[in-house]
Parts: sequence; C-alpha cells; structure tokens
Amino acid sequence: MNQARDIDLINELIALPAEANWVEFKHNNSNKDMIGKTCSALSNAARIEDKHFAYIIWGIEDQSKDIIGTTFEPSSKLVGNQGFELWLAKKLKPSAMFQFRVVDHPQGRVVLMEIPAATSAPIQFDGTAYIRIGSTTPKLADHTQRYEALINALRPFAWEHGMAMSYVTGDEVLDLLDYAAYFRLLNMPLPDKSAIFEYLETDQLIVKDVGGKWNITNLGAILIANDIRKFSPSLARKAVRFVAYNGNNRVADVTHRQDGSKGYANGFEGLISFVNGLIPKNEIIEQALRRDNPMFPPLAVRELIANALIHQDMTISGTGPQIELFKDRIEFTNPGTPLVPTDRMIDLPPRSRNEALAAIMRRMGICEEQGSGLDKVIASVEVYQLPPPLFKANDASMQIILYGPRTFANMSPNERVRACYQHSILKLITDTPMTNTSLRERFGIETQNASQASIVLRKSLDEGLIKHADPDHPRSGYVPHWS
Repeated sequence: MNQARDIDLINELIALPAEANWVEFKHNNSNKDMIGKTCSALSNAARIEDKHFAYIIWGIEDQSKDIIGTTFEPSSKLVGNQGFELWLAKKLKPSAMFQFRVVDHPQGRVVLMEIPAATSAPIQFDGTAYIRIGSTTPKLADHTQRYEALINALRPFAWEHGMAMSYVTGDEVLDLLDYAAYFRLLNMPLPDKSAIFEYLETDQLIVKDVGGKWNITNLGAILIANDIRKFSPSLARKAVRFVAYNGNNRVADVTHRQDGSKGYANGFEGLISFVNGLIPKNEIIEQALRRDNPMFPPLAVRELIANALIHQDMTISGTGPQIELFKDRIEFTNPGTPLVPTDRMIDLPPRSRNEALAAIMRRMGICEEQGSGLDKVIASVEVYQLPPPLFKANDASMQIILYGPRTFANMSPNERVRACYQHSILKLITDTPMTNTSLRERFGIETQNASQASIVLRKSLDEGLIKHADPDHPRSGYVPHWS
C-alpha cells in the first residue's frame, strides 16, 4: 500500500473533530481480545455511518491525538503458538479482510489497522457482534436501534460501491476511465475538466479519497475502464470472454478467443459488432436482390449480452460473463443463480443485483427498460422461426442458449412444448390469447397441417404449462398456467 496515502490518511483521521465511532487511537495497547472486540465494533459502526473502512491506529495519544510512536508489532505477536493475525482472522466472522500496515510517519512510527466495513452481516468476534458507542464497545444485541440501523445499512450495500483503485490523481482518473465515452453515451456535451469529476462523482464512478486524491469504484472501472487489465486481477476477470468453436461442442477446435479489455459501456458496441461479425449468415435472394440473413437475430444477441452483463453476481470471484459460439447455437453465461424463476423471466420485471450498473446502462441506451428485454428476444426468435431459447439455472451460473435454424419437423417434442409455452407468454403480454392459428404461424406450419399444432397444444396442456383462457369456452385460446 502507498506510504504517502497512509500518511495522508492518518493526518485526516487525526484531524477529525472527535474520535469517530469508526476510528480508535491507541499507544501500545495490544491486548488480543480488546483488538478483536474493537474490530467488530468499528466495522459495524462504519457500515452504519456509510464508511468503507474502519481504523485502529497505534502510536497516537488518545486525548491530544499527538503522534508519539508505538512499539506494537502485529507481525511478531503470538497467541500461544499461533500468529496473532491468523488467530484474529479465525475469530472474526464473517471473514474480514483486515490489514496491518506499519507507517513511517514523519512524526513517529505508527501502526495502522484497516478493517473493511461489514457488508453481508454484522461482524462478530468470537461469536458476538459489538458496536461502538462513544468510547465504549458494548454488545450489538443490547442496542436494538443500532442493530436495526446496521441491518438497514447492510441491505443496500453492493459490490458496485467497493473500491477498484485508491489514491489516484485527477489526471490518473482521466487516463484510466473513458470519460469521453461516458458523456457521449449519455448524449451530453463534454464539459470542462472540473465538471467531469462532478458528474463522475454524482454517478458514484469515483469518490473522494484523502490528500485530494480520488478512488475509482468498482462501478466506474467495470463501466468505462479504458483498460480493465490495469485494475486488480479479480476485476479484470469480469471482462467479457468470447470463444468460437469449429463444431457443436467444446471438444472442437477453437477458431476465435477474445477477452475484453474495455468497460461494459464503452466497449459494448465494439463487442456487439465483433460477435455479430462472426455469426454465420445465410444468403437470401428477394426480388432479384441478395442479402445476408444472420443465423441469430441481432436484437436477440444484443439483449442477451446486455442481460448477462447486468444480472451477473459480481461477488463470485474468478469468473465473468462468457459468450460461446458453436456451429448450431450460441450460449450466454453469467455468474450467479437467477433471482427470478427461469419459467417467469419473459414476463416478470427483472431483479438485478447491480442496480446502479443497470440504471446507468439504461440511461445510455445499452439495455431496455425493466421487463422489455427478454420478451423482445422471444419475439425476434419467433420472427426467425427458430427453436425456442433455453433458460438454464445452474449451481452458480445462469445460461441462455439461442439455437440455429431448424424446421418444426426437426425440433424435439420438448422444444415444441417449450416454444408453445413461450409463445403463450408473448401473446399474454400483448393481451391476446394464444390460438392454434398463432402457434401455426410461430412454427411456420401450413394450414392443412393444423393438427400438428393441435398435438403440441394438447401436450402443453397435459404438462400443465398452459391452460384454456376460458374453461367454459375451449375455443377462446390458451394462456400460461400461472395467469
């Protein structure tokens, strides 16, 4: 960690008008239980007060806040035969990624302990959660109002608000983030330099750090990074990965492999163009004119890529959105199980884990308003008369598969039933029941073969996926089973 930043940080913490509930000053007191309870209390208090970190600082006189130096050495401290830092890490639950740093401050040796604010649950030490009230460290359970305040503060915390890079200058912010794309995508003129920072800060892409420097948030980096690889490896791994195979499975030779390097917003149009450029096209002649018809609807490809970006679980490390192109299909996979049942994704408004990211990308026109994306995917698939997309919820990921052209005769019975169910949802959204006629049109079945559509309808009824719109009038059409 940057020593200059730590010195600036210590100076600003000392300059606080009073010892805050998320800061504690010590001289040499290194009692293990005191440190553990204080970690729990400060971490929980920091979340209530909307701070990213809490701090214990050794080498500071508590009353005067003078720097007097310290002999405390956390790296050599033992608890029995165990290193103190390992002992403390085992005692704090959920796991808290605290850091001890020795700072050679101009006025004396200081030890800085940085403790992340609680994120998913109250931080406990040895099975008990504590809270800071003035100079005391009581049990959190004994203070109902503060417990409720902490729980309320934990609810909106999101990965987006974490720090991707700290203590950077304004010029470094402008070098690391594609601010020009930010304003272009929002259809705004490029303002003067000072206003650029105001806009980026308002959208929480950057936040002020100590010493007049800036922090770039995870949201800012993932949205408009010029090069995501300049940030941490865990953040860089969230770039979109594209793989194309010369066959129908992953054993086939890889023809193209590309890991994205830009942010999701400033790299989106380039990604769409790259993927669409590799999708096979069929030449069609209409009125003596030739045109290329892509295997998959461009609108569906665009929507599903945006869907994978927005709805992924950013807290799952080591993985990111992936697009895999095979000869007969294209698969879109994102980390995290879906928050909406797969059989209701078309009609229900989506629930995003990344609301700030989704909101900005909607303002930029990259994704649709809530509830209008996947229905457009299904509508475009029906126009192309493709097999129905498959929505799969796996153990730790969500996958949507678009299939290449196949006639009704070449679709499996399960695909025909799935297409029927999806068609019933699409018709319901437009406030019209599904009928034998509309299903025939969806599959491209000739009128004289209407019985083929009737067989699919009966099977869908038998499987409980659809029902009669009006049980007393069977010819009134069909609707999804849950409507």
